[in-house]
Amino acid sequence: MKQFKIWFLLLVLLVPTIFLSGCENVTQRANTEDTWTHIQKRGKVIIGLDDSFVPMGFRQKNGKLVGYDIDLARAVFKQYGIKVDFQPIDWSMKETELRNGTIDLIWNGYTMTPAREGKVLFSRPYQQNQQILVTKTKYNVNNFSDMAGKTLGVQNGSTGTAVLDENPKILKNLIKNQEPVLYDTFPEAFIDLNANRIQGILMDKVYAEYYIRHQKDSSSYKTYESSQISSENFAVGMRLGDKTLKNKIDSALGKMQKNGQLKQINEKWFGENSNWLGKP
Repeated sequence: MKQFKIWFLLLVLLVPTIFLSGCENVTQRANTEDTWTHIQKRGKVIIGLDDSFVPMGFRQKNGKLVGYDIDLARAVFKQYGIKVDFQPIDWSMKETELRNGTIDLIWNGYTMTPAREGKVLFSRPYQQNQQILVTKTKYNVNNFSDMAGKTLGVQNGSTGTAVLDENPKILKNLIKNQEPVLYDTFPEAFIDLNANRIQGILMDKVYAEYYIRHQKDSSSYKTYESSQISSENFAVGMRLGDKTLKNKIDSALGKMQKNGQLKQINEKWFGENSNWLGKP
């Protein structure tokens, strides 16, 4: 009986270790292997997104998922006969979801940054963007200095959050408590801006312009762009080992530019003045 208890205790101690080791191995393989053959056999690629990010990927009132990146991703994988499955995720956990193999791609206004390049493999850049300040006209905010003592909102895990942390003298040190209010989504931030609970949002220009343009009283909003904040590029993020997948996406985007399909998608969502960055 005593010997049985000893073996039982050893088993209890070993099982979690084996389980965790197995999880680490699965995660490591998911992050380093080239999965293109697997995706082809499955006939489906899984894309992670924040489904409230207009106009890149968002849900209409009827629940239908639409957007620039939605159209773009479907057109890219149609060339290879592969279905696209869009998976809403917690945007602050996007790299973790990718690394764990829950999703195959991050494709939703995803900004290329040096910090992210160490975690993911990026496609060619396809759209230009910038972080801007959105406020209400009544607050008379004409520059970052006018946000002194005021409350600022940002999306958790967004590029705006990184910009604040990397350049605290530009804006972070000015705002109330020198810390922004974090939101899971931009719509939540706009609810508080419209209710006067915050006085500004640091956010993506593409989102801000689309949102304001579709409001009944667009003149009640004001935006500010600073030369202190560099422009940024959107690209598709994938696991470090997915070099074939990267080549397939890059090639498909190039073909779409040559045959005019890309121009059609750009004009549908952004008008004639598109910020497309790719080259045929």
